Amino acid sequence: MSDIVVIGVGYVGLVTGTCFAEMGHTVTCIDIDKSKIEKLKKGTIPFYEPGLKELVERNQKGKRLQFSTSYEDVQNAKACFIAVGTPEGKTGKADLSQVEAAAQAIGKHLRHYTVIVNKSTAPVGTVKLLKGLIRDHLEEDIPFDVVSCPEFLKEGSAIDDCMKPDRIIIGSDSEKATRVLKRLYSSFTFNHDRILIMDIESAELTKYASNAMLATRISFMNELSWMCEKVGANINAVRKGMSADHRIGYHFLYAGAGYGGSCFPKDIRALCALSAELKCETPLLEAVEAINEKQKKRLSKRISDYFSKKGGIQGKTIAIWGLAFKPNTDDMRDAPSLTLIHSLLKKGAILRLYDPIAMPNAKKALKGEENLRFCISEYQAAQHADAIVLVTEWKQFRFVNLNTVLSKMRGNAFFDGRNQYHPKEMAAKGYRYFGIGVPPTPAALLSELRSINAKKSKRYDDHRLLNDPALFD
Repeated sequence: MSDIVVIGVGYVGLVTGTCFAEMGHTVTCIDIDKSKIEKLKKGTIPFYEPGLKELVERNQKGKRLQFSTSYEDVQNAKACFIAVGTPEGKTGKADLSQVEAAAQAIGKHLRHYTVIVNKSTAPVGTVKLLKGLIRDHLEEDIPFDVVSCPEFLKEGSAIDDCMKPDRIIIGSDSEKATRVLKRLYSSFTFNHDRILIMDIESAELTKYASNAMLATRISFMNELSWMCEKVGANINAVRKGMSADHRIGYHFLYAGAGYGGSCFPKDIRALCALSAELKCETPLLEAVEAINEKQKKRLSKRISDYFSKKGGIQGKTIAIWGLAFKPNTDDMRDAPSLTLIHSLLKKGAILRLYDPIAMPNAKKALKGEENLRFCISEYQAAQHADAIVLVTEWKQFRFVNLNTVLSKMRGNAFFDGRNQYHPKEMAAKGYRYFGIGVPPTPAALLSELRSINAKKSKRYDDHRLLNDPALFD
């Protein structure tokens, strides 16, 4: 018998159910995928999330967390959380088929008053839809409430986000349901009451609005980085100047290779699709998406431009560090690395790939592609490389021995898609460094010119190097 039932053992469902169990509740996580459930019973987690495996094992041993393919536990639960997938449909709208199926199954198994909580990211009106579906499938007249409780977990820090939430949003039209959820979440908000109660429609829209704002900040900084490169400004300095204003803050103001993952791209497109359906114009949201797609292609173009003066990119060996869409996850969905890899392969490059965690999922995503090799370390990836591209800013890449890396390379170009390294330090080590929105330093330029000068057997001092156009041929 469980206090809480969670339907769906994907990212949101498994983390949510496990954290409730950690706080002392008895939880059953249900999924129709028998293979996934059997693996979870044996301690195999279907995705990578720091700390989750240990938490699952501890609560299984404590008899607070169990896994099942049967909806029978719904009959005894105080609350039933729907946390199934809402993948992007053909028109960009969220596909609600899994949410609808869960609601129908819940209706068939309700035996007493239960609060149904929708945590799946779904458009405004979904709670109303679920109420109707559950009511249509009840075997007898049983009271229930459906509320919206959107999730705000970040991949890579989901346990902390769940245990120490910034806010818990409850969209409810029932005081009774609100009281039940406030009691369930009280253990997560013991020190500070972060529970916000609002109407259902506002709660449903808040999830999309939050992700849209964060994606907008990223796209804004990426667009600004293009201007920085034109005028010689440094996006990192601009970011610091902006973020010192408390009205702006410093979160999500980093220029880079573009955003990806399971949330931002899908949610932006879903919000645009909903807006079109409602006949509301959303030029800003459309621009956010367009800028991000353009940003994903910029690294490939910059690499091609660089090698255009070195015989072209065809046949060049390029190492790519980081494949997941962000650090501390193995998620390859809409990862910027995939856009870069497909583009470079199409241009004839030979790729050597490495990621600390996402290699298995990357191999699936790139199945059938030729001219690439998966490596066991960043050092092996750098072997005989004409250039290195940092796409995902895993912490371990900050502490590599860059002198050793350079000694393994054939070239010296380094394209930093996350501005993780300092241009002057990279130039001092002998790299031709390229950041995002970061102008080449004189030291970086001199490093390149000295290399060319040596090959041409000329003996120029640094001043003449910088003023001899023949060296750029």
